Amino acid sequence: MGPMSVLSWLLCVLAAARCGEGAVKDIFILAGQSNMAGRGGVTDGKWDGNVPPESAPSLQVLRLSARLQWEEACEPLHADIDVGKRCGVGPGLAFANEVVRLRGGGGPVLGLVPCAVGGTGIVQWRRGSRLYGELVRRASESVKNGGGTIRAIVWYQGESDTVIEEDADAYKLRMETFVTDLRHDLHLPSLLVIQVALASGEGKFIEKVRNAQLGIKLSNVKCVDAKGLRLKADNLHLTTMSEVHLGIQLAHVYQASIRHQSNHTQGS
Repeated sequence: MGPMSVLSWLLCVLAAARCGEGAVKDIFILAGQSNMAGRGGVTDGKWDGNVPPESAPSLQVLRLSARLQWEEACEPLHADIDVGKRCGVGPGLAFANEVVRLRGGGGPVLGLVPCAVGGTGIVQWRRGSRLYGELVRRASESVKNGGGTIRAIVWYQGESDTVIEEDADAYKLRMETFVTDLRHDLHLPSLLVIQVALASGEGKFIEKVRNAQLGIKLSNVKCVDAKGLRLKADNLHLTTMSEVHLGIQLAHVYQASIRHQSNHTQGS
């Protein structure tokens, strides 16, 4: 066993021990399609294995596996969730590590719940669908053992809805319905939703979907704009470092949101 394998094994043991101690977790649901599942470093169906420091494993960050077990969070986060495609680096671990850094390294363990599946349109996430049911099931299971609180859903989806104009036109209403249904079914009426406005798309109606995302006015729904982040040669998926930069931006939006909520509570 090489040095990196030993290190990874030790991190797994220590992370599992922390979880076994019943450590309180701040839980984040990661959902959407391929750019959330992560395609950073993937070329011709192979992942290069390159993990930037910002996305390195940490004793402060766990993930919920496909078998509903808490374990060390490491890239690719969605390897056992988005099983039909080759996964690489996504924004999730960079997001979690930046949240830890922003709060000074202390506080509860972060629990990531990967749910993203590549190539999925928003209608495949509506209430009653398999993907919606899996998201609700995994989110609900995440708080059962070891406690914890779901702090936010981080959502990056919409590229598949840029192909047909009717889908692009319907995106805003479908996304608002998704948020409302999810909050109801998770019994979290004020659940923070941080969505990503598209950097790319599979079709020509990218701006229509982007305008829909940027135009959502539901309470406690925030948006991070990915436009301008560097894309891979396929002009669809973010590069490894773009995924990292996005994750860091998402973390800053999350921190700003909870600061705002705290200030509002103290002022009321």
